[in-house]
Amino acid sequence: MKITGLKYWKEDMKLTRPYAVTYVMHDSVQNIFVRLDGSDGSYGLGAGSPSFHVAGENIDDNCDDRIPELSELIVGTDTRCYRATIAILAKKYDKNPALLAALDMALHDLYCKEMGISIGKYLGVTLKPLPTSITIGIKNVAETVEEGIEYRDRQFKIIKLKIGQSLEEDIERSVKLREAVGSDMLIRVDANQGYDVPQFEKYLEQTKTANLEFFEQPMKPSIVDQMMGLTQEVRDICAADEDLHKHRDALRLIKMGRPFGIFNIKLMKCGGITEAKRITDVADAEDISLMWGCMDESVISISASLNAALASPSTRYLDLDGSLDLASDVAQGGFTLSEGVLYPLLDESGLGVKLL
Repeated sequence: MKITGLKYWKEDMKLTRPYAVTYVMHDSVQNIFVRLDGSDGSYGLGAGSPSFHVAGENIDDNCDDRIPELSELIVGTDTRCYRATIAILAKKYDKNPALLAALDMALHDLYCKEMGISIGKYLGVTLKPLPTSITIGIKNVAETVEEGIEYRDRQFKIIKLKIGQSLEEDIERSVKLREAVGSDMLIRVDANQGYDVPQFEKYLEQTKTANLEFFEQPMKPSIVDQMMGLTQEVRDICAADEDLHKHRDALRLIKMGRPFGIFNIKLMKCGGITEAKRITDVADAEDISLMWGCMDESVISISASLNAALASPSTRYLDLDGSLDLASDVAQGGFTLSEGVLYPLLDESGLGVKLL
């Protein structure tokens, strides 16, 4: 089947619940979208959430300006040759990982629709569905506790708590959240690069009673070598986020001596399913656990991440709540959510998403 048309656009999407991380407050998000039309009348969808703070990527001011170059690279190609097309795109858009991710998943979606198979079955989903964490941003203690109780009552199993602005308040929020939600919920934390080594060690010491699951990106990538000064036990339960974008970063971290025992893969950082699979190969070979994360994203890209995650034997953790706080989306489907667990649509073709 030939690809006969391409549409590329962006959408402003409000969040139902604004939140803060260490470097910015979010109350809305812009996502980019790709639609590839096939000669049989089917279409493939892709979505991306560019982030300057995470990946150094700005969203296109005018998507129409990029359509001619995208069309030249993609329109007229054979869907069965999608790997070759992605290889060409990866070289051109190495500095635009969210755009590349959107193109990558749209090509996968269209190919799987042509084959009449779900992307999960095509990638080789073997893991049972896993619970996703749901995020509490940086806010005061009372608001943190209130939101944690809400998520517990909504039957989520895992909370991811954003920290990294005020060490003393972070400690209090962590301990009070544990007291409020009880012992059955898992709590993992994301410092978003907010600490240095002494601060992180103090946080670890004073939150022991909170029984925290693991710690995401405690320090800036510029001081990642200082992670090696922590004990192996601590490093094993730390996850690389901003320190890990692409396959080459995974190799670099292994050569350093494994400052992290967990890799956080985000399609918006690495550039899509194809590059994510290269990272999973490193994790599989080196016995690194995988966490799959996201930005504020459409169900389109969350579906792509979920299926890629469940096709990797090293996957242990999901943080794929990025579509849950969107006030609106351009598509529906992709997965179902029940009691905090994400279930892929393995009996649907492609990503299992449809435009609204």
